[in-house]
Amino acid sequence: MQYLKTYLKKISDRGNNKLAESISKTAEEVGNKYIKNFSFIDHEVGLLFGNVQSGKTGQMFGIICKATDLGFPVFVLLTTDNVVLQQQTLDRVKADLDGYCICGENDAAIFAENSLLMPTIVVLKKNARVLKLWANIFSSTGFMRGNPLFIVDDEADAASLNTLVNKDKQSSINKYLDNIKNGASSSIYLQVTGTPQAIFLQTMASGWHPYFTYYFQPGDSYLGGDFFFPTEGAPACIQFLETLSEPTHNVVMRHLAVSAQILSSGGRVSNCLFHPSVRQSEHAKYADQVTHELAWCAENINGSFLDEMKAEYDKLSPEKHNKVTYDEYIAKACELINSKAVHVLVMNGKNDVESSQYETGCNIVVGGNTLGRGVTFPGLQTIYYTRTSKKPQADTMWQHSRMFGYDRDPGMMKVFIDENLYKLFADINATNNSIIAQVERGIENIKIYYKEGLNPTRKNVLDNDHVEMLSGGTNYYPNYPENDSIEKITELLSAFESDEPYYQVSLRVMKEILSHIIPSPDFRLEAFNSVLQTMLSEKPAGQGILIVRRNRDVAQGTGALLSPNDWKLGGEFPSKVVLTMYQVTGNKGWGGKKLWVPNIKLPGDIIYYDVHEE
Repeated sequence: MQYLKTYLKKISDRGNNKLAESISKTAEEVGNKYIKNFSFIDHEVGLLFGNVQSGKTGQMFGIICKATDLGFPVFVLLTTDNVVLQQQTLDRVKADLDGYCICGENDAAIFAENSLLMPTIVVLKKNARVLKLWANIFSSTGFMRGNPLFIVDDEADAASLNTLVNKDKQSSINKYLDNIKNGASSSIYLQVTGTPQAIFLQTMASGWHPYFTYYFQPGDSYLGGDFFFPTEGAPACIQFLETLSEPTHNVVMRHLAVSAQILSSGGRVSNCLFHPSVRQSEHAKYADQVTHELAWCAENINGSFLDEMKAEYDKLSPEKHNKVTYDEYIAKACELINSKAVHVLVMNGKNDVESSQYETGCNIVVGGNTLGRGVTFPGLQTIYYTRTSKKPQADTMWQHSRMFGYDRDPGMMKVFIDENLYKLFADINATNNSIIAQVERGIENIKIYYKEGLNPTRKNVLDNDHVEMLSGGTNYYPNYPENDSIEKITELLSAFESDEPYYQVSLRVMKEILSHIIPSPDFRLEAFNSVLQTMLSEKPAGQGILIVRRNRDVAQGTGALLSPNDWKLGGEFPSKVVLTMYQVTGNKGWGGKKLWVPNIKLPGDIIYYDVHEE
């Protein structure tokens, strides 16, 4: 049986030819480049990176099928610790993948009885009890001692990493995952996520940094970060809350208008999402406000309601269906109010909401953390997002942005958000694009950076001894440098005069100059080179500022290298890399040599994160 071919045919038979093509491309490229040459004696870690809500599940299934064709007999598919999500994933595996022995968490007997006669997929949630149970099952059956294991960890950055790394301990889930993969003769552990910040900031020694990374492009109709948070200015779908006096009222009216258009033009569902806070009291407050607004609509259905709905109708610009007539539109809007068909759902730890409750009709969902990973809202067109944090984390914020997806109508999207929060999302999107650019250019040492005040991920999964922050706007130089060739650097800099204040140069010139510096341990030259490479991956012709000074009679180890004038000059370029090259006289230390000493300043207000193994 050809597993990948069978799966792709099933996708195509459902009418999803473009999806089948995308899955085929991912599966074949990952399979031929990384799985085909697997040694079957090693334990390797890889990363499948795709945009949030861009269809990672189908890509995962394609890779599982390709790995089966290449000889892997056992797969563990991990979901987040959510009973409903684990069951949904198990059901989807059974519906989509033929020719496998498919096991849920309570199917140890089925696993043992199968004896690997059929390739096996075990679907587990990342729960310590469940993982410990299956670590024992794999060990007791003995099947894995002589067989390779393929683990697919969906949302791998969420719960799998060691949260006790700074206490020299190992968290339970991380420990049992280690037990499962190391209990096999060999393994490939494929991490899957749309937010890989925490994963890229793991050390290789930890066993959780990927050996390889594959990024798959979203399909044509996907609305993602670049649609909502482009580099230049906010798009029409963004409504800043600062411009509204009654935001809840505005959101409800907008949602009713969009719902009337969608439901009267053949659509099945129109969803609106309120994401105000993690606090359940806030969820109840907003749900009450929404209910109050719907009551206002009913009371004014023959008056002000009609006026406002007409104004909203005039703003609608649907792209996926023709705009219905005003009579059809207003009839549907009035029907929604009169029949009380607008469902207000509070979704949090206190209130369970089944996905079937927002799969059809007109719905307004209010919630917090439960609106994050793994939860998909079909037909989500209207979002009210005000959740803030004193210490915002980029990966958490991005996972909460449920606005991304395929089934949205771009002409009717509307996100109500405050301006500062919008700018945070725009910064996160810029770094996401940087990560993608680095991956696509084959850069192995991926660099991550954010504006000051925005953390990449939660601190408890980052090893304090190995993750270093380089601050933009700060001057860095080595106290005890060497040059591999003073003459070579002198030759490289011969075109740059000392009496010229500064030169604009390619970042590639800076990399060449720095390649001749032998740094002391206090100056992480490799990290600075990686940052320059990151910038070049985004802008191949990237520019910086070069300042060259000769015969500087500077004492070694005094705590300052630059003269006050050069320090001030470098500060005049806050958005550029500034490399200052001083050739010292050697009269006051420096081994008596006329060394070239670099001073580098990265763009200001940005923190660059570096992982060092030693």
